[in-house]
Amino acid sequence: MFKRHKSLASERRRELISRGATRSILKDDMKNFHFLSQFILSAGPLKSTSAVKHSKTIHFEIEILDAQTKKQICIVDKVTQKSTIHDVKQKFHKACPQWYPSRVGLQLERGGPFLKDNLTIQSVAASSIVTLYFTDLGQQVSWTTVFLAEYTGPLLIYLLFYLRIPYIYNMKESSRRLCHPVVHLACFCHCIHYIRYLLETLFVHKVSSGHTSLKNLLKSCAFYWGFTSWIAYYINHPRYTPPSFGYRQVAISAINFLICEAGNHFINVVLSHPSHTGNNACFPSPNYNPFTWMFFLVSCPNYTYEIGSWISFTIMTQTLPVGIFTLLMSIQMSLWAKKKHKIYLKKFSSYMHRKSAMIPFIL
Repeated sequence: MFKRHKSLASERRRELISRGATRSILKDDMKNFHFLSQFILSAGPLKSTSAVKHSKTIHFEIEILDAQTKKQICIVDKVTQKSTIHDVKQKFHKACPQWYPSRVGLQLERGGPFLKDNLTIQSVAASSIVTLYFTDLGQQVSWTTVFLAEYTGPLLIYLLFYLRIPYIYNMKESSRRLCHPVVHLACFCHCIHYIRYLLETLFVHKVSSGHTSLKNLLKSCAFYWGFTSWIAYYINHPRYTPPSFGYRQVAISAINFLICEAGNHFINVVLSHPSHTGNNACFPSPNYNPFTWMFFLVSCPNYTYEIGSWISFTIMTQTLPVGIFTLLMSIQMSLWAKKKHKIYLKKFSSYMHRKSAMIPFIL
């Protein structure tokens, strides 16, 4: 009996041990299954391999003909649809090195407008073969060079007359007569004006990267340099007579001149940093600077201040050449102001309440 009880007890122990082992195995299997399912879920769904789309590049063939003789000059091939007219000019320059890109004018039709450099070939092409007409624009110079030449010349020319170098005035008469204080003040104001122009051209204005013909440079220099010589000759002449109302006229005019010069500078700074905000953009817009409040009255206050400077200089020196120069500049700037005013009215809705282009309530 005792042996049977022992054998039964040992069998029960074995069963309990086997049951515990199976339970632990089941628990381990459940844990492994849980970890496996979590890993699969974290990995996300299987991504199907997307088909790679190959965009077909279209090439154009550009035939360039002489605009006068209609003779073929060259053919520019392998031009992509995203290429611009500037890219075509670069390739044309490689084929014909005697014409650099800035002097190349391309047209779709003879006598038509020249195509802009930023136009794409796709926008002007009707088929895979494009015919363009070439015109030699002549020797070109950059706009920065034009402005620097326009403003450097008057600055140096005026100083030559101010110093009364020989062969300009009578040396005996120049040595006898002393310069009136307004002569020194006029030289200072004139130099300030053109030094400001030069500095703004280099550091403020966003000058176009385009080019213009050498003829335009010569015309501009002839105008500015010629008038400067005429103005400087009279103001610095030994027989120059000061203004009629004396120092009061000179002082008031000089102060007004400096105010207009400061206003012109601050306006140019604002114009070089336009701000756009959606469709109701206000360009240009006044800020905390009182000189920029002129924008509330006119569209082109830089021209307003410019004319104000020259009117002040005319009253300060009281000379006919300055008056004629001021009149011509006023006419030219009024034309520019009207053109810009029309553009602003079309482009910006906030300009509808501004009725003047350059002179408040008048023009």
